[in-house]
Amino acid sequence: MTSLIAEKLAYSYPGQSRVVLDQVSVELTPGTLTALVGPNGAGKSTLLSLLNGFSKPDKGQISINGVPLIKSGYQVALMPQRGKLNWDFPITVEGLVALGRVNHPRSTCCELEAALQRVGISALAKRRLDSLSGGQQQRALLAKTLMTPAKIFLLDEPCSALDPPAREEFLLIMRQMANAGFSLLISSHDWGTSLNAYDKVIALDKTILASGSPEIVKEKLDSINCMHGSYCCG
Repeated sequence: MTSLIAEKLAYSYPGQSRVVLDQVSVELTPGTLTALVGPNGAGKSTLLSLLNGFSKPDKGQISINGVPLIKSGYQVALMPQRGKLNWDFPITVEGLVALGRVNHPRSTCCELEAALQRVGISALAKRRLDSLSGGQQQRALLAKTLMTPAKIFLLDEPCSALDPPAREEFLLIMRQMANAGFSLLISSHDWGTSLNAYDKVIALDKTILASGSPEIVKEKLDSINCMHGSYCCG
């Protein structure tokens, strides 16, 4: 099984002195569903970029099963924020999902169908993306991510544009993936009862404020007065 360990990561944007992340350590283990919470500007997207290998930390190291991330192959996949994509692009659901195999070994029709089935949108395969609801679009984007040969999945704000029912359905899919042995880290700026669905919560604001079960993290944030309003712990 595939485990990721990041140790004492530090990062500043090139040419800038402002520290974005400082002394951040994270461990992702198989079969776990982890929430990454924090206010806007906390460094969540930056951390996901480092863990995926898109960016390189100024300090610290990331390894998968003891092997440096840069040498570990396609073990980690990142699902970007929905708002960063052009959903008016004239492409079908199956066309988008197939793009998940670009730069990877060629996929088969069975693998594409399996990805669509896992997220529950097989019936939408021939539909254009711009005809889908926000929740359906998120499922299509997740299916595209699942086409990679990764075992660790990083999702950047996947529930930000979803209504409560769609959010619950999406989290159920995440739970099913964790139960199948995958590792999932899901970022969010929201704090609420939905975090009870996670095995672990990491509270980030440039550094790790708290890490553990939802109950432990909530107690920790309460004890520091929710970082002067950065978090809603009610």
